[in-house]
Amino acid sequence: MNSSVSDKWWIPYLCGSCASMFAETATLPIDITKIRLQLQGETSTNGNGKRYKGMIHCGVSIVKNEGLISLYKGIKPALLRQCVYSGIRIGTYQSIKSYLAGETNANNLSLWKKILAGASTGAFAASVATPTDLIKVRLQGQGKLLPGENPRYNGLFHAFSSIIKNEGFFGLWRGVVPTVQRAAIINAAELATYDHFKEFLLRRKIVSEDKFATHLVASLMAGFMGTLFSNPIDVMKTRIMNQRIVNGIPTYLGMTDCLRKTIKQEGIFALYKGFIPNYARLGPWCVVFFVSFEQLKSKITPQT
Repeated sequence: MNSSVSDKWWIPYLCGSCASMFAETATLPIDITKIRLQLQGETSTNGNGKRYKGMIHCGVSIVKNEGLISLYKGIKPALLRQCVYSGIRIGTYQSIKSYLAGETNANNLSLWKKILAGASTGAFAASVATPTDLIKVRLQGQGKLLPGENPRYNGLFHAFSSIIKNEGFFGLWRGVVPTVQRAAIINAAELATYDHFKEFLLRRKIVSEDKFATHLVASLMAGFMGTLFSNPIDVMKTRIMNQRIVNGIPTYLGMTDCLRKTIKQEGIFALYKGFIPNYARLGPWCVVFFVSFEQLKSKITPQT
């Protein structure tokens, strides 16, 4: 590898940001269905009970009732979030891996150190990017309006100004705790799984080269593990971020309160609402992201 290029710290940040925006654009419609499925069942959001019967029914209903363009609600904050969040998490992950490896090859790092690197960088990146995540969730959670009903937010900048006006500046960080917890879990599971599984495939000679097929299999495994461990926190994060404040009182007093109310009202399996669309999004998202990341990185840092 060309050391004069590969030693530049900005390369993983740039590649991570660009690859994540490619992946976000490709899979955002699935994210819309996931969020709608996770929100239904809340009495404050949807008083008529179960509105969607599943991922496909949800997608068809959105297109039928709100138009095809509604599948891309929240695209601006989604891309802004990925540009910030993934750039930081990927860039710092590579840096922390190198630090933990010391003089040895970072690719041969033990699994627990990869998990540690993934969790810490995911938490840090999420804490910075929470405002964009909050606005994305709220814009995507808006359904079809009733006659005479005004939208909660008219767009990205209106959402920013409205939240600051009505909830204060730190209202932009509402749900930061579950957001950071989810990011730590999903980043640890996703990045550590991808790294470790790819190295396993190459070390055992199951695949002959570090190429597309290797990236495809490793990224699908990374997506599954990330979804499995993060879905319960994802449900609570989505609900806390989407909640309305009535007379200064939020629907949920915190993550523990959200967990208790969700299980009490809907059962423990409500924590895995949206699992199929979540993986249906995260699986392809990981494929597009990791393949794009590897390709971009290989173009900037060609093998010598």
